[in-house]
Amino acid sequence: QVQLVESGGGLVQAGGSLRLSCAGSGRTFRLFDMGWFRQAPGKEREFVAAITWSGGTHYTDSVTGRFTISRENAKNTVYLQMNSLKSEDTAAYYCAARRGPGTWAGRVDYWGQGTQVTVSS
Repeated sequence: QVQLVESGGGLVQAGGSLRLSCAGSGRTFRLFDMGWFRQAPGKEREFVAAITWSGGTHYTDSVTGRFTISRENAKNTVYLQMNSLKSEDTAAYYCAARRGPGTWAGRVDYWGQGTQVTVSS
């Protein structure tokens, strides 16, 4: 069982930066692939970024070059550094964890409760 708790959301002006954190519980945190998703009002939840247990990263096209995902296994924490924020980045951001073969579209094992990011233009 892994519990995920996000923090770091808030209100920021367009062009600004925020860093989200996701603290996980359990001694097996380092074995999980970790991801960030977001959901804007009236829209479906979408993939933002992921980092594998071994450190490989992947981003959706709309955030490539602006967002950076990283992890610190000693602290059971994954981060999402968000720069050059745009109004369209406004959403609730969710941390997620999964293990094993397959894709993020196929299975997520654990979700956090979400943290709101609002970008004002």
